[in-house]
Amino acid sequence: MKQPSMKRPKATGDGDAADRSLEAAPLALTTPTADNYRANLQELGQRLAGLRDACGYSQDDFATLLGVTTGQLAAFEQTGYDIPASLLMHAAHLCKVDMAALLTGTSGHLNTYQVVRAGQGRKVDRFAGYHFSDLAYNYGSKIMQPLLVTLDPSDAPAELVSHAGQEFNYVTAGTVILVFADKEIELGIGDSVYFNPLIPHGQRCGGAQPATFVTVICE
Repeated sequence: MKQPSMKRPKATGDGDAADRSLEAAPLALTTPTADNYRANLQELGQRLAGLRDACGYSQDDFATLLGVTTGQLAAFEQTGYDIPASLLMHAAHLCKVDMAALLTGTSGHLNTYQVVRAGQGRKVDRFAGYHFSDLAYNYGSKIMQPLLVTLDPSDAPAELVSHAGQEFNYVTAGTVILVFADKEIELGIGDSVYFNPLIPHGQRCGGAQPATFVTVICE
């Protein structure tokens, strides 16, 4: 089978070209409705496609680097639906931009510290039942991505993903079920888990009330 050819990214070390490609369409942070969800997700997909193009990657090349099929990447770029947070972070690392640029259309610029007060994280509702808040949205050149994740009660199974690096989860409310390979690990308030995210994993709400947890992803 012919191996995909790899182009050298056109983005410079500081990610200027890629950053500019993401500035046009900030994510609308509005009361979630069906129309808002579709519009927000489409904007996210457009920014992912714009980032890939700015960095000089074909869909085939970028999909290979992200560990997904070309068809999956094409669907992500077209609809923005069900894009794993880990894939967004991996894409941001490959193109040397902040994940905040993908989520919101604006890049972080702080390089000393950023305080995020309770409830003041940059909230993004990517699809029904799964919401997260970026807890370092204004800090540039991050090597870790901290997110506050909210899971709505649902009977749907957790969607399994895998990605490079390491991951940490800390439950702050409700019950989270970590599906890890062939195991289901129940985590309550104050419980935490540090794991190898190369192993397929996913999280789902384990109770009748929403569950929240802090996840820190490092690639």
